[in-house]
Amino acid sequence: MTALRILLRFLAVLLLALFALSPARAQEGIGKKQQEKIQRKKEKDDKKEVEKEEKRLYKRHLENQDKATRKRMKRNQRRAVKQGQAGHRDPFLRRLFGTRH
Repeated sequence: MTALRILLRFLAVLLLALFALSPARAQEGIGKKQQEKIQRKKEKDDKKEVEKEEKRLYKRHLENQDKATRKRMKRNQRRAVKQGQAGHRDPFLRRLFGTRH
């Protein structure tokens, strides 16, 4: 009989301990908001890293060109930035006196 009581007490203590640890486990880890914040920061860092690598590769590409080619590339880049998304536009005289379809 005493062995049965000891076994029941042991099981009761074991069950109480098990139930007491369950809420504590629910609080472990990081929350959803914190996880999203970490994810946004990681994406931002990855984007920065990609931009940095692209800039390094472009700079290396420029270094491989001769001086005349670099000047031509810079001139074309300035013209492209100035025109924006409009693309190529024919020169003024060609637009004025060019053929009409």
